Amino acid sequence: MPADMNDYFKKKQPNSSGGGDNKTPHLRRTSNGDGGGSRQAPQWVFVALVAIVALVFLKPFTIINSGEVGIKVRTGKFDETPLKAGLHFYIPILERIIPVNTRVRLITYSDTHNSAIGDNYSNGISKGGFEGGLRRNPAIQVLDQRGLTVSIDLAVQYRLRPETAPKTIEKWGSSWEEKIINSKVREVVRDVIGKYPAEKLPEMRNEIASAIQTKVKEKINSLEGRPVILSSVELRNIVLPPKIKAKIEEVQAAKQDVTIAEQQKEKAKQEAQRKAEIARGEAEKNRIEAQGQADKIRIEAQEQAKANKLISDSLTSELIQLEQIKTQAKFNEALKVNKDAQIFLTPGGAVPNIWVDAKGKEQKAISAGQ
Repeated sequence: MPADMNDYFKKKQPNSSGGGDNKTPHLRRTSNGDGGGSRQAPQWVFVALVAIVALVFLKPFTIINSGEVGIKVRTGKFDETPLKAGLHFYIPILERIIPVNTRVRLITYSDTHNSAIGDNYSNGISKGGFEGGLRRNPAIQVLDQRGLTVSIDLAVQYRLRPETAPKTIEKWGSSWEEKIINSKVREVVRDVIGKYPAEKLPEMRNEIASAIQTKVKEKINSLEGRPVILSSVELRNIVLPPKIKAKIEEVQAAKQDVTIAEQQKEKAKQEAQRKAEIARGEAEKNRIEAQGQADKIRIEAQEQAKANKLISDSLTSELIQLEQIKTQAKFNEALKVNKDAQIFLTPGGAVPNIWVDAKGKEQKAISAGQ
């Protein structure tokens, strides 16, 4: 851009006579038809043009999005006050503003994937726009109590503390995640897993997960300024050596067989107890029924004996004679009806025993006194 804008426009302005007017020091303008003369353009126009060109080419401003803070760097020195979301101006060459993402981030340690995905923000301090996204690292390989290699799968959620972001970036640099999160997590996992033998890790899973989360938080929170807010540390998987895994599976299978045998034994025991209870119940039922029958017979005998005794006590000689007379009268009546009747008189009493024998149409009366 020429330093003198007047010279630039003067060279581009055509001459009224068809040729260039090199002697005219001022810009000309097209006649309005009434013979008006030319005049010089206002000075503010050129200032505005220069400002527009500077804004387009130098771009002395930046926009901080929500979930980010801006770090202003002035001649290589970090400003300790972070810039909030919005439009911010700075002096080109002397100053620059670095957007830093403060959203929740996730690092996974797993052998399933080994890649990184981000929020598609390319203006962050990390190359590739991984700020605030998901970063996948290989599973953590550590040694157990006996020196066997064990793979640990973890997921760690965290975010950069906004108010201390300038100091954090100034101290730890753009690779602060690797220096703060990754190094501390690996250190804690190595220390915790090293206390247990490999075969005990699955059954101690909850205790190990709690210990890892507690110690990672302690180490990160103990850093000066507490640069990172740690949300969670989740133990996802424990991958044991093949031999140890096979041995554990054998032990589990044996335990399962024992459990099945114990269940079958308990079931047989319960069945035997059930049958015994049924047998005892049946025997008790029969005993009760027999006892009831015996009690019935005994009670009936006792009542009959009582009745007989009452009858015996009530009999007198006069009553017996009266009953015999009544019986004799009934016999006489029977003989009147049927002369061939055969009658046996029960012996006893004052009346002689009589046997009436009928043969054909004859009757014989045999007296005991004859």
